Amino acid sequence: MSTILQDLKFAARLLRRSPGFAAVAIGALALGIGANAAIFSVVNTLLLRPLPYRDPDRLVMVWEVSARTGKDNVGSPGNYLHWREMATSFEEMGVVGMTFRTTLSGQGDPEELPMQFVNASTFRLIGVPAQIGRTFTPDEDRPRHTNFVVLSDRLWRRRFGANPAIVNQVIRLNGEPSVVVGVMPPGFSILDKTVDIWNPVGFSAESRTPRGRWIQIIARLKPGVSVAQAQQDMTRVQTEMIRLFPAFNTGWGVHVVALREQLTGDVKPALFVLLGAVGFVLLIACANVANLLLARATSRQRELAVRAALGADRRRLIRQMLAESVLLSSIGGAAGLALAWWTVTLLRTNVATRLPVPRLEAVTIDGWVLAFVCAAAVASGIAFGLVPALTAAGSSFTDALKEGGRSGSASRGAKIRNTFVVVETALALVLLVGAGLLVRSFMTLLHVEPGFDPSHTVTMKITLPASKYDTSVQFFDQLYARIDALPGVQAAGGISFLPLNGLGAATSFEIVGRPKPPYGEEPVADVRVVTHDYFKAMGMPLLSGRLFDSRDIGDQRHHVIISATMARKYWPNEDPLGKRVIISWNDTDPDEIIGVVGDVRQTSLEVESRATTYWPPARFAYPWNSVVIRTATDPMRMVPEVATIVRQFDPTIAVADVRPMTEVLSISVAERRFTMLLLSTFAGLALLLAAIGIYGVISYAVTQRTQEIGIRMALGAQRAAVLKMVVGQAMTLAGVGIVIGGAGAFALTRLIQKLLFGVQPSDPITFGGVALLLATVAAAASLVPGLRATRVDPVIALRSE
Repeated sequence: MSTILQDLKFAARLLRRSPGFAAVAIGALALGIGANAAIFSVVNTLLLRPLPYRDPDRLVMVWEVSARTGKDNVGSPGNYLHWREMATSFEEMGVVGMTFRTTLSGQGDPEELPMQFVNASTFRLIGVPAQIGRTFTPDEDRPRHTNFVVLSDRLWRRRFGANPAIVNQVIRLNGEPSVVVGVMPPGFSILDKTVDIWNPVGFSAESRTPRGRWIQIIARLKPGVSVAQAQQDMTRVQTEMIRLFPAFNTGWGVHVVALREQLTGDVKPALFVLLGAVGFVLLIACANVANLLLARATSRQRELAVRAALGADRRRLIRQMLAESVLLSSIGGAAGLALAWWTVTLLRTNVATRLPVPRLEAVTIDGWVLAFVCAAAVASGIAFGLVPALTAAGSSFTDALKEGGRSGSASRGAKIRNTFVVVETALALVLLVGAGLLVRSFMTLLHVEPGFDPSHTVTMKITLPASKYDTSVQFFDQLYARIDALPGVQAAGGISFLPLNGLGAATSFEIVGRPKPPYGEEPVADVRVVTHDYFKAMGMPLLSGRLFDSRDIGDQRHHVIISATMARKYWPNEDPLGKRVIISWNDTDPDEIIGVVGDVRQTSLEVESRATTYWPPARFAYPWNSVVIRTATDPMRMVPEVATIVRQFDPTIAVADVRPMTEVLSISVAERRFTMLLLSTFAGLALLLAAIGIYGVISYAVTQRTQEIGIRMALGAQRAAVLKMVVGQAMTLAGVGIVIGGAGAFALTRLIQKLLFGVQPSDPITFGGVALLLATVAAAASLVPGLRATRVDPVIALRSE
């Protein structure tokens, strides 16, 4: 131990004598280790740390799966009620409804909050008790007992001042009194981290008949039962459900998936890509520091030779040089840890709230991250210190003493330094290609036509309390009349589910006059209800027919507008106007098609437009509206005036989710943008480190070849020839690295194919552009030492020998 401490003290003295060298090496290592620590902290929280539930590995999600699309879908309450009686693989099954909105009023300004319907089984099976009060009892999970609520810790602190007396108090939600029975612990969520209120779902006896799909089902496996066994069990159950309810369940299967996989499946590929990227950055940083140590070791050959002559064996010299390397990496690791802490804090406060990634706000620097940083620092120190130590200690000390320490292992060190530059260049190219592909994908995505014009439009959510309004039609008619009168308003309207904003509704339909398709093969369309001048406000074109007007107000007027995709798909060679469809909704009355409008990307810019039907509110009235207002100037200036109008109508109604449509569009691509920016940042670091590596090697080579260059110039060599020789050396190294890196990138970019959109992993434009960029950077990095070489004075160079 004392010998190790002596080695470290000696290493510290040497580093203090070379502050420039130490600063560059520590800075490179801090960037590499800090980036790795930050990404590992995210991986640790999302993929490695247990979920905050009781026995989380036994929790699964049970989805219904459409045979038509093969995608997981929310379930039917009727199916759930039968499943929990027929399945044998689960201890318990619970319900987690899709996230809806409810309006809290009565204390302060009205506020619309995200809410989930759950049943008593849900809290019990996940095993998380309330921090104060309790969760729901089976008696409260009935239709007539649904006015009980559980609050999130976040809402309790923000709205009620963390008052423990909130339990058993009455609050008003959607105008109805509700009793608060408990408050959940900080950070608690089920599938959606934004939810602030949980309400009993209260299934009735009629719910046992499957109709409509809108719930998510969570279950706990029995001890010893695997996910695969549960899948087999639920396949058997669903077969029986198809026999019992063929009209509803034919064409639908069941998919059982582990809860952890459900929560991380979408982000796992991106996390692995980012983890690989920061690993590359650290390798490049290590190669850079190794090059610095090699250059430093060459200049220390005389010192090492003297120490060897005084009795130090090669093992002792290698240990001393490794001590210097590990000390460097330890200091770099400490600086990297500070950088990672700052990055993680920024992630929690500024990024996590904008991305729908579960538990992202819980990312922190814990003991596992500290252990990872320590391991990375030690491993890095050995990795970048071993080769310089072996190279320096393996040289001929006798030659070093004879030559005054000028040559020694210079030739062997030069070959290794060149190898490191090639490796750096190759790794940088792989990262740059990956980042370039993501950038190209993102730009392609931004050029996708959403089907509406987001400029000069603002949207907001308005929900009416069912206890005060039997129908929403009259309220919204009056609201839009007042909004139309505001100066600068060009058009205003509303829709049940705003495009690119989460929730939606879809159902099957039947074309009147055509044979009824077999069960499970019915065509499906998205269903939207639009109000007033919605199509004009969104900038959606009318392609044929007409829009809704006064002729569609009466209850007996069954009219519908369809999208262009629906018209092309189901009436490819005929005019759909005047045709009739029966939409499987709240009745079996046919609707006449009166118009065709342009397609809209409803769920994501990455998903093609689907067949869509639009109803007027007289056909089906939702209690809420996503209001869209198009203006001639800044649309946000209309928000205070609209809020004032709403308060004048009813002070208990909240105006929520206020944002420009451009922001809605931006939020819809936030995850892809974040991944792109991170990978681009790491690629930029790699490019910078590679440029520094090339500069360092070429600069050192020029120093070592000063006499040779002087002789060349004394014999008549032109400055341009000297510059070409120096830059040519850099370009040769970069060229080899580009070729090797190109082959590696061609193989590795297949791993990020799921993250790409509209771009192939082998995109030649990206590969060619990155290669050209790296070559340009290599040339620029070698230009300074090359120009320095052209200014060598032959007389001084020869005299120095």
